[in-house]
Amino acid sequence: MSNDRLAQTNYYLKQKIIQHLPQADRKATAIPGLMLSRHDNDSPQENCFYRPMIALVVQGFKRSMIGNEEFNYGKNHFMVVSVDLPGSYHITDASPELPFISISIKLDKHIISQLLTEMPIKPTSLKQKPASQVSVAEVSLPILESFLRLVDLLDEPENIQIIAPMIIKELHYYLLCSPVGESLRLANSSGTKINQISTAIDWLRNNYAKPLDIEQLAKLVNMSSSTFHRHFRQVTTFSPLQFQKQLRLYEAERLMLVEGKDVKTVAFQVGYESPSQFSREYKRQFGEAPHRDMLKKRS
Repeated sequence: MSNDRLAQTNYYLKQKIIQHLPQADRKATAIPGLMLSRHDNDSPQENCFYRPMIALVVQGFKRSMIGNEEFNYGKNHFMVVSVDLPGSYHITDASPELPFISISIKLDKHIISQLLTEMPIKPTSLKQKPASQVSVAEVSLPILESFLRLVDLLDEPENIQIIAPMIIKELHYYLLCSPVGESLRLANSSGTKINQISTAIDWLRNNYAKPLDIEQLAKLVNMSSSTFHRHFRQVTTFSPLQFQKQLRLYEAERLMLVEGKDVKTVAFQVGYESPSQFSREYKRQFGEAPHRDMLKKRS
C-alpha cells in the first residue's frame, strides 16, 4: 500500500512540476529557496557551488561530482548537502518524451538548530567523527508528500507566506529523522568539529575575494592551524586555500557567463592580483582560457 502511495504521489508531483515547466527550464519559485528543474536532453557537465540543500529526482537520472566523490541518483532518490561544497553535475538519459525532472530546496540552519533543541538528543549526534557531508537516500513518503504540498501551494500564492514555512519546517524534521539526519545534526550542533568548519566555510563564502589568513580563520573557529587544516580537508576534501580558489573561479565563471563581465573586471572582482594569474588558474580548473571557455559555453 505504501509503495502504491509513493508511486501515486510521485506521479502527481511530476504532473504539477510539468505544469509549471512546460519546457526545459530551471525556475526559482515564489517559495524562497524552492527550485524546479526540467531537462529535455542530456546536459553537458555544469559547474556549481552546492549550498546546504535537498535535491529530489522525480524522473530521470543525475550524476553529481562533489569534492572527490561521485553521487548517482535517480527517480525517488534525493541528495542532501549539509555544508557549502563545490561540485558539478551531469544529466543523463533525458528526452522530450521522458524529461529529467527534479525539485530542490535550500536547507535552513536556523530551522535545523531549532528542531535539534526540540527533538530527543541522539548520543551519536555530537560525536567528533568525520562524516560525509553529502548523502544520497531513497525518499520516504512524508518527504515526498511535503514536496507535493509545497508545489500545490504555488497555485495559492496568497497562502504561501503563512503555510510554506510550516511545510518547510516539517520537511526539515523528516530529514533529521531520516538516514541522512546524522550529517545534518553534526553540521548544525554547536561544539562539533563539522559545525566549526561550517562556520569557517560561511566566512569564506562571504569573504572569498579577500587575502586568506589561515591562522586568523582558525582562531575564528577556536582551532589551531594544524587542527583546522586537518578537519577542513576531512569535511570538504579541499584545503582552505583550494576551497577559496574554487569559490573565486566558480563565481568568476558565473559573472562572465550570466552577467557578461569581461576577464579583467572579473579577475580583480574575485580577488586576483592580475588578469594573467586569473587566466592561468581558470584554465587549470576548467580546461580552457576564460575567453575561449565563454565562447564555447555561449554557443
